[in-house]
Amino acid sequence: MRLNFNICIYFLKEQQTYTEDALVAALRNQDNDAYKYLYLHYRGALFSVISQFITDVEIANDVLQDLFVAVYKNIDKYDESKGRLFTWLHTLARNTSINTTRSKNFKSQQKNESLSNFVSSLDVSNNSQQNINLIGLRKQVHLLREDYKNVLELSYYNGYTQEEIAQSLEIPIGTVKTRLRNALIELRKQFV
Repeated sequence: MRLNFNICIYFLKEQQTYTEDALVAALRNQDNDAYKYLYLHYRGALFSVISQFITDVEIANDVLQDLFVAVYKNIDKYDESKGRLFTWLHTLARNTSINTTRSKNFKSQQKNESLSNFVSSLDVSNNSQQNINLIGLRKQVHLLREDYKNVLELSYYNGYTQEEIAQSLEIPIGTVKTRLRNALIELRKQFV
């Protein structure tokens, strides 16, 4: 059985309340109303815990989703003698967040995000266009590998977004990001 934790669109039929012991027992019995209650009453606090580690709202929401799936799968591991339910959930949220930040996918995404921020911070107005040509940057771009040159031309000189470049060249967006990052690294080597 797969749970859908996008319960924001669902509301409890009756405003049901649980004591902590009753809630844990219902969760262990895989009672959907208990999971709805848990989500509706704990998501805000747990999202705050996750947000301390992950500032990107979309990724934090994904981690929150993963957290509730982990609760569903591991509720039997909760031991009442070691602490309250919220303490266990808080620890689980913290550990899930830390594991996410340590993952290769997250680190790669952060590198690509910083590259996107760098790219978007560049001003490609007419004055800067002249400055780029004065320092020979366009000439240096044409000395790069063909795939690097193509993405740089489309991005910096034609103003395409990464999504537009991916569609234009018929390559995945991740490839576009990697090529842009590698092209910038190669350009930096030429000017150092």
